[in-house]
Amino acid sequence: MAIHVEGLVAIILFYVLILFVGIWAAWKNKNSGNASGTDRCETIMVGGRDIGLFVGAFTMTATWVGGGYINGTAENVFLPGYGLAWAQAPFGYSLSLVVGGLFFAKPMRSKGYVTMLDPFQQIYGKRMGGLLFIPALMGEIFWSAAILSALEMSLSMSALEFNITNRADISIYETLSFKLLPSLKVIIKCNWELWISVPFAMFNPAVLDIGKTAVQKVYQEPWLGSIESSDIMMWLDNFCLLMLGGIPWQVYFQRVLSSSSATYAQVLSFLAAFGCLVMAVPSVLIGAIGASTAWNQTTYGPQWPQDRHQSDMILPIVLQHLCPPYISFFGLGAVSAAVMSSADSSILSASSMFARNIYHQAFRQQASDREILWVMRITIFVFGAVTTAMALLTGTVYGLWYLSSDLVYVIIFPQLLCVLFIRGTNTYGSVAGYVFGLLLRIGGGEPYLKLPPFIYYPWWETIGSVHPLTHTEEYTIVQKFPFKTVSMISSFLGNVLFSYLAKYLFESGLLPPKYDFLESVVAKHSKENMDKTTLVNDDNIVLSELAPVKPRHSIAHAAVFINKEALSEEDSSPDSPNDGED
Repeated sequence: MAIHVEGLVAIILFYVLILFVGIWAAWKNKNSGNASGTDRCETIMVGGRDIGLFVGAFTMTATWVGGGYINGTAENVFLPGYGLAWAQAPFGYSLSLVVGGLFFAKPMRSKGYVTMLDPFQQIYGKRMGGLLFIPALMGEIFWSAAILSALEMSLSMSALEFNITNRADISIYETLSFKLLPSLKVIIKCNWELWISVPFAMFNPAVLDIGKTAVQKVYQEPWLGSIESSDIMMWLDNFCLLMLGGIPWQVYFQRVLSSSSATYAQVLSFLAAFGCLVMAVPSVLIGAIGASTAWNQTTYGPQWPQDRHQSDMILPIVLQHLCPPYISFFGLGAVSAAVMSSADSSILSASSMFARNIYHQAFRQQASDREILWVMRITIFVFGAVTTAMALLTGTVYGLWYLSSDLVYVIIFPQLLCVLFIRGTNTYGSVAGYVFGLLLRIGGGEPYLKLPPFIYYPWWETIGSVHPLTHTEEYTIVQKFPFKTVSMISSFLGNVLFSYLAKYLFESGLLPPKYDFLESVVAKHSKENMDKTTLVNDDNIVLSELAPVKPRHSIAHAAVFINKEALSEEDSSPDSPNDGED
């Protein structure tokens, strides 16, 4: 088993340096939340809400600029028939941060939430919050596994020549050790390392002028790419998924809620949007360089990467075969830094949601800070182990991540819209929207997972291909109808319509209060949603006998949610018993 000694030493030194930075940050902030008497777990989850502008801009940019972002952008630019026109991630995620900053960052931060699930549990109850935790967790876990797989591909080509487990475990163990430190560490991206690699690769004798290959077919189709008229709806569907589906992620709101103010949260989102575009430029150039290279004139061999089914590895291939060894190590360091800054944040985000919204609020409301902190540490190990197993053993990590990203877009995004901006939605509508979105999305199938559709939307096609290993012909159903966006809109409308339908049925007396089994309309003051008042427990009571009451804000509720607007809604409602009294 051969080992590239220089590459191994470079990786070890790089990781040791970053590990010492994490240890120093943990030691410096080990008493965070204790001296001021604040909630220590909350301090860890949102970094004490004092993240600075400079550090915040880098960490929020690192939210999306991971190994999958870097490798995937280069791959799409390189792929014949796709090109820059289909490299949607840089523009989609940048606009996602802009939209998030304009409409979502301010209400989330100003109401003092700690996790993304807080408003769901506050309005829809802890049971619905637990149901929404499932797609959120899937998204974070599959995202982490996908970017760890991207790192594995980079290391396999650029530095180490031993098996997959040894290659990936180094970064996985580093990722887990960082997140076990009780602090919100700062990762400053090493994107400049990729910039260093670009001129060496671009001026390699085997590479043609990328300006020429952008518009002319030389070794393959022009790398600028094109969008066929029959693919426009599918392109728009995927772009909307990136732009809007990139908002409802705990890993994003973790940065938003760590900001010192709502205005800062908005500014950080805008700066991160610009950072995502800037940090995609080296990947775009490397993909263009790969499309402009005569690979039979390099150490790669006589075949082109696409002929060896290695298009997804074009970035490490360019670094290894078109750059000097010491330069390729710099590029490898950039990918490693991108992976660590994204994977560990995703794992922390998942553990934060579980510890606070599932363990604390649903099962152990009286749990101490120390107990919740240990739950976070244990779940970091559990989620990290699951992520590791998927990255090492599953061949369809990217397919799982695509599907989970679709579920975040189709289910959580419309729920977030309703809970923040649509007054009057309730748990019945939330459940209906959840079911509608899930069925319509799963019904469209997922080619990457070989999940056949049971709903055939307009403009579907059957496309044949040859399997690279078995050389057998396979057929895949491709849905060119924008069914993901249609599923999202249906989920939103289902939430709103069924919420108001349930409200009408109960408040008009067509359904007696005893059938409000989710306790979200006539029993909305119950302990399931908020401990705000005490109601008469009588199944025979009629709506006309329900007199308005003054809400009672319990200490337990005030400790969980710091949402003064929601707490004061009843005080300012037109039905308040104090109205008209002077």
